[in-house]
Amino acid sequence: MAEVRLKNVCKYFDDVVAVDNFNMSIKDKEFVVVVGPSGCGKTTTLRMIAGLESITSGDVFIGDNLINKLPAKDRNIAMVFQNYALYPHMTVFENMAFSLENFNRPKDEIKQRVQEAAEILGIEHLLSRKPKQLSGGQRQRVAVGRAIVRKPEVFLFDEPLSNLDAKLRVQTRLELKKLHERLATTAVYVTHDQIEAMTMGDRIVVMRDGLIQQIGSPLDLYDTPANKFVGGFIGSPAMNFFDAELIRENELIALQSGEHRIDLPANISQLLADYSHKKIAVGIRPEDLPIAAEHTPGQTIQGSVEVVEPIGNETYVALNAGSCSLIAAVGRKTRMKPHINLVVRPSMDNLHLFDIASEKAIC
Repeated sequence: MAEVRLKNVCKYFDDVVAVDNFNMSIKDKEFVVVVGPSGCGKTTTLRMIAGLESITSGDVFIGDNLINKLPAKDRNIAMVFQNYALYPHMTVFENMAFSLENFNRPKDEIKQRVQEAAEILGIEHLLSRKPKQLSGGQRQRVAVGRAIVRKPEVFLFDEPLSNLDAKLRVQTRLELKKLHERLATTAVYVTHDQIEAMTMGDRIVVMRDGLIQQIGSPLDLYDTPANKFVGGFIGSPAMNFFDAELIRENELIALQSGEHRIDLPANISQLLADYSHKKIAVGIRPEDLPIAAEHTPGQTIQGSVEVVEPIGNETYVALNAGSCSLIAAVGRKTRMKPHINLVVRPSMDNLHLFDIASEKAIC
C-alpha cells in the first residue's frame, strides 16, 4: 500500500489557525488515530489528506508522490464519513458500486468487488435493501463497504462511530480493527473519543488548538504523557490534578498541598532540583490511589467520600480532601457510602509531575 507523510502542514481560515505545523510519517499498513477535543484541527487534517480541504502551506505525500494539488478523485483514497453519506434512493449494492461505475469498471468486476466486500462485512443479505431499511450499524457497514470496493491505498475515517449507541460502538470498533488486519491497508482514523483511540490505534496523535501535543503508542501516552493536557485527556476516568509546593526539610523533599504532605522518594527528588519552594502540578490516576488502612502523614491522603459510582468491574469514589478533590478507583467488592472517611496512598511509581507555567512533564 502506501506511507503517508505530512511535512509542516498548516491550514488557516482567514486569521484562524486550524492546523499549525503538522509533521508526521504514517507507516505503510499502520492504523493511526488522531484524537482531540472539538475544534482541535483533527478533521481538517484528515480532509487535507483527502483533498477535500486546500493546504495553506506544507506538503502531503502518499508514497513518493506529492499530492498537494492532486484532485481528491485521483488520490486513491477512500473516506468513511460520520453521517454515512449513503444515497437514499439507491440499494446497498448500488451505493457500494457507485464509485466503481464512475471509474467505468467492467460490470463483472463491479459485481465481484461488491460481493467480496459484502461478505467481509457480513452484509451480503442486505444488498437489495435501501438505506432507510437498515439499522445504524448496518448503514455504517455499507459506508465502509463502499470504501473497501475501491481497494484504496489509504483509508480515512472521520468519526465513523459517533452516531451509534454505546454497545454497537464497541462491537463496530472491534470489527473495524479486525478489518484493518485483514485488508492490511494504511488507515487514518479521527475521533474525539479517547477510548476509541486507545483501543484501535497502533499510534495515537493527540491534538489541541491545531497543534500536535504528543505522538506515541496508546501505552506510551498513558504511562508517560508529554504534558498536563495529554495526561488529562488520555484515560478514563481522567487523571487527578492538584497544585503543590515543593518543600525541603533537611535531606527530604516533599509536596505540600494545603494540609496534605507527600514525601518523595530519592529517584524523583533528583529531578526536582530547579523547583525547590516552587509550585508544580501533581497528577495521579484513579487506579494509583489504593485504599490504606490508616492515615500516615507524608504517605497518605485522607478525605471524605462524596460520591460512589459502582460500574461493575470496579467502583469510582469521589473524595473531598480539602485542597484536593480526587477520584479513586477501588475494587468491585469494596463497599463505600457517602460521607465516610477514606484514606488513600498515592503510588510513587506512577506519580506525574508537571511544570505549572509550561504544563510540560517533569517526570
